[in-house]
Amino acid sequence: MAEPAIALRDVHLTLGTGRSAVHVLKGMDLDVARGESVGIVGPSGSGKSTLLMVLAGLERADKGRIEIAGTSLAGLSEDGLAAFRGRNIGIVFQSFHLIPNMTALENVAVPLELAGTPDAFGRAATELRNVGLGERGSHYPGQLSGGEQQRVAIARALAPEPAILIADEPTGNLDQATGRQIADLLFAEQARRRMTLVLVTHDPALAARCGREIAVRSGRILAGQEAGPEPALHASPNAAAREASVL
Repeated sequence: MAEPAIALRDVHLTLGTGRSAVHVLKGMDLDVARGESVGIVGPSGSGKSTLLMVLAGLERADKGRIEIAGTSLAGLSEDGLAAFRGRNIGIVFQSFHLIPNMTALENVAVPLELAGTPDAFGRAATELRNVGLGERGSHYPGQLSGGEQQRVAIARALAPEPAILIADEPTGNLDQATGRQIADLLFAEQARRRMTLVLVTHDPALAARCGREIAVRSGRILAGQEAGPEPALHASPNAAAREASVL
C-alpha cells in the first residue's frame, strides 16, 4: 500500500477512572488507503464510534500511533488538532449538529469562514446545490426535514474539501427511504471527490456498499468473526462536548 490516508498502530484508549474505567480500544491496528471506502460494523459498545473520535482527533488515545493524511496526531496541540481537522477531515454525525439559529447557508459557511476561505458564502451555496438544497439556503434547521438537515450537515462537512470523510451512523435518525437517499449522496460524493470514507453503521446493507467492511468487537478489530451483543459503553463527557462543538 502507498502511504495510507489512515494508519493506526496498537491504539489503546480507556474512558473513565477508577472502578468506572472502561478499556474501550484495545490495541487497534488499521490501514485505510487514500480514496478507499470502509464500513465499520459491530454491536453497540464495541468501540466503533470511539474509534472515529480518535481518528478525528476528538479523543486522544492513551497509547499507540495515529497518522492521518501523513501527519501524526500525537504531536498536535488542541488548537493544532482543530486546525488540522478543519483542513483534512469532514465529519457527519447521526444527530446532524446544525446550529439552530443559523440558516442552512450560514451553517455550511461557518467552517469556511473560520478557515478564512474567500467567498465562503458562495462556496456554501455551491455545496448546498451539490446536495440538492440549492433553494433551501435561507431556511433554518427547524424548517427542514430530517433528510434535508442531514444533507446540510453533509454539505458542511464537504465544503472545506477534506481528503477524509468520517460518518457516524449517518442514516441512523432517518426512515429507510430517506436513509437510502442519504447513502446514495454520500457514496456519489465520495466517488466524485475521490475522498477516503470511513463509515460506522448498524445497517448491513449500507456497510456492504463500502469497498471493505471491518468488524469491531470489545475494542478490537476482528477478521471473519461474528460480533455478538455486549454491554453498551458510556461516552466520554469531554468527547461528547467536543463532538457537539464540531462544525
